[in-house]
Amino acid sequence: MASLAVAAERLKDLSQPIDVSLLDATVGAFYGTGSKDERAAADRILQDLQGNPDMWLQVVHILQNTKNLNTKFFALQVLEGVIKYRWNALPGEQRDGMKNYISEVIVQLSSNENSFRQERLYVNKLNVILVQILKHEWPSRWRSFIPDLVAAAKTSETICENCMAILKLLSEEVFDFSRGEMTQQKIKELKQSLNSEFQLIHELCLYVLSASQRTELIRATLSTLHAFLSWIPLGYIFESPLLETLLKYFPMASYRNLALQCLTEVAALSFGDFYDLQYIKMYNFFMVQLQVILPPTTKIPDAYTNGSSEEQAFIQNLALFFTSFYKAHIRILESSQENISALLMGLEYLIHISYVDDTEVFKVCLDYWNSLVLELFEAHHNLDNPAATANMMGLQVPLLHGLVDGIGSQIMQRRQLYAGTMSKLRMLMICRMAKPEEVLIVEDENGNIVRETMKDNDVLVQYKIMRETLIYLSHLDHDDTEKQMLKKLSKQLTGEDWSWNNLNTLCWAIGSISGSMMEEQENRFLVMVIRDLLNLCEITKGKDNKAVIASNIMYVVGQYPRFLRAHWKFLKTVVNKLFEFMHETHPGVQDMACDTFLKIVQKCKRKFVIVQVGESEPFVSELLSGLATTVGDLEPHQIHTFYESVAQMIHAEPDPQKRDEYLQRLMNLPNEKWAEIIASARQSVDFLKDQDVIRTVLNILQTNTSVATSLGTYFLPQISLIFLDMLNVYRMYSELISSTIANGGPFASRTSYVKLLRSVKRETLKLIETFLDKAEDQPQIGKQFVPPMMDPVLGDYARNLPDARESEVLSLFATIINKYKATMIDDVPRIFEAVFQCTLEMITKNFEDYPEHRLKFFSLLRAIATHCFPALIHLSSPQLKLVMDSIIWAFRHTERNIAETGLNLLLEMLKNFQASEFCNQFYQTYFVTIEQEIFAVLTDTFHKPGFKLHVLVLQHLFCLVESGALTEPLWDAATVPYPYPNNSMFVREYTIKLLGTSFPNMTVAEVGQFVNGLFESRNELSGFKDRIRDFLVQSKEFSAQDNKDLYAEEAAAQRERERQRMLSIPGLIAPNEIQDEMLDS
Repeated sequence: MASLAVAAERLKDLSQPIDVSLLDATVGAFYGTGSKDERAAADRILQDLQGNPDMWLQVVHILQNTKNLNTKFFALQVLEGVIKYRWNALPGEQRDGMKNYISEVIVQLSSNENSFRQERLYVNKLNVILVQILKHEWPSRWRSFIPDLVAAAKTSETICENCMAILKLLSEEVFDFSRGEMTQQKIKELKQSLNSEFQLIHELCLYVLSASQRTELIRATLSTLHAFLSWIPLGYIFESPLLETLLKYFPMASYRNLALQCLTEVAALSFGDFYDLQYIKMYNFFMVQLQVILPPTTKIPDAYTNGSSEEQAFIQNLALFFTSFYKAHIRILESSQENISALLMGLEYLIHISYVDDTEVFKVCLDYWNSLVLELFEAHHNLDNPAATANMMGLQVPLLHGLVDGIGSQIMQRRQLYAGTMSKLRMLMICRMAKPEEVLIVEDENGNIVRETMKDNDVLVQYKIMRETLIYLSHLDHDDTEKQMLKKLSKQLTGEDWSWNNLNTLCWAIGSISGSMMEEQENRFLVMVIRDLLNLCEITKGKDNKAVIASNIMYVVGQYPRFLRAHWKFLKTVVNKLFEFMHETHPGVQDMACDTFLKIVQKCKRKFVIVQVGESEPFVSELLSGLATTVGDLEPHQIHTFYESVAQMIHAEPDPQKRDEYLQRLMNLPNEKWAEIIASARQSVDFLKDQDVIRTVLNILQTNTSVATSLGTYFLPQISLIFLDMLNVYRMYSELISSTIANGGPFASRTSYVKLLRSVKRETLKLIETFLDKAEDQPQIGKQFVPPMMDPVLGDYARNLPDARESEVLSLFATIINKYKATMIDDVPRIFEAVFQCTLEMITKNFEDYPEHRLKFFSLLRAIATHCFPALIHLSSPQLKLVMDSIIWAFRHTERNIAETGLNLLLEMLKNFQASEFCNQFYQTYFVTIEQEIFAVLTDTFHKPGFKLHVLVLQHLFCLVESGALTEPLWDAATVPYPYPNNSMFVREYTIKLLGTSFPNMTVAEVGQFVNGLFESRNELSGFKDRIRDFLVQSKEFSAQDNKDLYAEEAAAQRERERQRMLSIPGLIAPNEIQDEMLDS
């Protein structure tokens, strides 16, 4: 450690050449196996050096004098920082010196085979540095770069190999990683330069491929070509020997994968039909070679499983080649008989590859199958709509009638052409169907059937795509779909094909096409499916087997509400089967039974409250009579789901008298228990302190919440029954918590006893909030329930210790204000007084404590600002300042939803104040602060998700200041020596100054241009937003790691268009996801 302290002192002085051996020792200590303290001390020294602006001047000296690779990397890291952030600010001779030095070292190391192989890592890093310099220097200040590079490449094969690596890096930097790293203008300039200079690179590549014998060089060249092929002018590919050369290398084992990747890039290009003949020739030639490498009889899934990593990569690349080629050029292969047979053979290969047991390979295939089936389906779908067909073919409608028949027959021929492939594809989808979200029962790695513990998002995404594909396939040929499914199901019954996985994928496939068949066909199909599955359940022995079959029955019936609504006998059988499964203790079965019951009831609730043919009373009444037995084996959380389901049925009962009677019968068990507890508590309050009693109280409240969720307003008789007793229990438990925490010290709040008491308080609040939220907007309900809560709930919140305050109080009052809006204005001061100051003290100490209170507090503030704004105006200045400070504090939060709530709240406040008489006063106080704070979060990288809202706030401020609505000066006359002509000038200057001091790496002119641009585009949101995006990139604050949040809004609009499209195709949005109140009659 002492030696490191000395080193730190000696390394600090950068006025003379640095002591390289000392630096080596320090880097050695950082990477060494010494103590943790030694490593930390070395890290500090290196960090300080890296932060020193003069350190980069030592880089050449270090690189020349050290042998240690880690030290070289450290020096290059320093240099990279300078190139990225300060390059353009350096004097010209320093830039040239560095540029020349790096080029020389690269040439020197790569000109000889030994040093090139030994120093490979170092050379790679130098290449990266050179490309970073190029992004600034080329083409304007280093015009001769490409000719220089090509000339150097011709001097030796190793230099040539390294030149290929540099070119590949350059192509990737400009075309793949540029978004978010460089401004649009710079990217455009570099692309044009690469395009115009490609001739030289092209000649070099062809020269190497025709003349060289060196494997490494040929591989490097193919790899570079792969990077370039996606964007070079097409003539270089088709009007030169390039394609033949690639096809020549394809059969050679050591180049096979690289050549195939290059061919895939070519296959993916599509620019009109000019090169169609070359594509046909390329495809046919490729297919001939492929049959030699991989004969059509090969069992590809087995070959993949047993293959080496090279062979597996080959199959993956093959999938990419076929899918890329077909996406761009499948139409040209449909033109003649011999092309068609090569096309069908390729599709056959792709089907076999789709059975490979590898997620990535399957994703590639699935993505293509989805697009092909969609294309065939849309043509078939549009035949029913001639105008759409014309549109698709780019024709005028009057020309249509003669053409429709012609187009119709073309479309039918095309469907015919692919019929065999589509049939095989249906089988593929059925055999490989992914697991839907509703299925809770899975096989673990030991082959046991267990309850699923975690959702796998990848599987859910895959399920969505497969489901969509299978629906299109079903629309293309309902009969074939039905035949394949029923055939596979009968093989389950005979046992010839029985396995958990086979049954699962089949049932998931059956469930997924719900809604795509005509009702009559669907009915016939389902009668057979459900009958077979129930038989299978009867004849199969073994607990695990039964659990798998049960899970599949539940999944399938849950997907077909239309069928169940139309067939009461089946519906009743299915529900009774679910009740049977509710006694089955295998993990997951009861959960799934309760979930499926809820799902079915939501879609068929009216069927349970009318007297069906052959019944003496409605099903709901029969169910309520046997309620205790049905729920006898269920856990509390399952009972709550069950109660929610029955309450859904009761909600469908139109007769108020019957409805209240059903509700009373449903709540009979919990109400008896509640009355018993309250009676005992009246004798002795201590009875309520027993843990088992607290648990029972909690359970009763949760049951009430579940029922309130379904019944809304109709829950009134039940909540009126328990409301006041419930508030008394709430108050008592609250006092008990406070005294326990006060006497038990800081850890008392974490004991299981206190947690249990708090659960009761929370559930009470949740029950009231659920009821008020779901109840229709009836002012008398508010008047009945809000006043009694003021003291037991609000007063209690203010009186409690911070650790005992329930965040649900905040969300409850937010719900109340959102519900009863302006009628709550008179209560706002009371709410404010009770929760504002004390909550702020809890949440402004740091960004971590009391996470629950944070979001709910700002949601409450937002409700007040939206519906009771006049109450905010009447706050005193210090109180308003507190509100504004807390809003700024919220949007500084790195927790996304808190920051977004803060920003939305800020926008409400800005708009409301602009429209009020206090507009000038408010903006004089807060305009500059808000602008400064928004720019602060906009330009730091922790707040990207708030980008859309940051932009809206800035747009509001700039529009406001230009509109002339502010008649008082925004600047402080006491501190500003000369007055500005208007607020607009002041804000411009202020903004330029603010950004200029924050980003010293940008020139005053650049900042001024940006600010003026914002003022010019203030009325046009997308232009305004683009300028800010470009500024963030230019200011170097945002790198390319992840800028998708800056484009989130555009992505959301795209999703909505997609949903509208899906709604137009039967079955694409599952019937159980569509709100269909009217259907259930």
